Amino acid sequence: MATATLAPAPAGLGPPNMCGKLVRALLIGPRAVGWNAGASWRELGYLHPPEEALAARQHERIRSLLLERGVDIVEPDAAVSGLTPDAVYCHDASFPSRRGMILMRMGKQNREGEPAAHARIYEAAGFPVIGAVEAPGLAEGGDLVWLDEHTLLAGEGYRTNAAGIAQLGEVLAEDGVEVVTAPLPFGDGPHRCLHLMSLISVLDRRTMVADLRFLGVPTFEMLRARGWEFIPIVENERPTMAANVLALGGRTLLAIAANHETNARLRAAGFEVLTYEGSEISQNGSGGPTCLTRPLVRAAS
Repeated sequence: MATATLAPAPAGLGPPNMCGKLVRALLIGPRAVGWNAGASWRELGYLHPPEEALAARQHERIRSLLLERGVDIVEPDAAVSGLTPDAVYCHDASFPSRRGMILMRMGKQNREGEPAAHARIYEAAGFPVIGAVEAPGLAEGGDLVWLDEHTLLAGEGYRTNAAGIAQLGEVLAEDGVEVVTAPLPFGDGPHRCLHLMSLISVLDRRTMVADLRFLGVPTFEMLRARGWEFIPIVENERPTMAANVLALGGRTLLAIAANHETNARLRAAGFEVLTYEGSEISQNGSGGPTCLTRPLVRAAS
């Protein structure tokens, strides 16, 4: 599988963070995985039958906004066989560390082929892969949040388990990284699980947008003790993933347009908020802007 990149990939990926200027990111569009094909949409947990043309238009809006902000996009240049529409949520199947990419082991069974697809993309693009989570471990990128370059917060729930978190700790120990566990709530159960990044998104070095009602008390108190401040979502925007916001760096954010009130709170806090219509590409498959992008390289935050 070939990929398109604009410049050689670095030997390493630099200091890890969630909010420095986004330099390079992986995108996998709906046409590349056959948004209308594959497993039953009900089995995938989608809200209605997928509409590929609409998904493609909404995804292109995201792609265009990233390009306008100078982001180098890595993406398949042809259809990728053997994957379901969930593969557009490319944040989950791999994870960047200082030395290179770590392949995940997916907690959602129909996504088990995605880490290998990411590995082929990275091989073609020249990105180092330094490790992989193996059975009985489970880990998905949506459960992993860098608090600083030496501290990774890992949500433990239905998609990321204790064995997977332990394996990540072993791989990252070489970089002097501590992995801190955050237990996740039951929510609506395993069929519609909550990732950690369903609850919090890092906006800058000390600010998160958060769904505080579902954030565990020990996690909240730990973050507050570390100096984090929170912009709470508006409760009625939880179904449209108001806490799922992508930092592009320089206090610029990418968010779902439907979350008018939460986005207004972000703007009132001094952030520039770019938006896209996500009725199909986000809400149907339950994946916001962080889910739809796999940041690979960021500048230091």
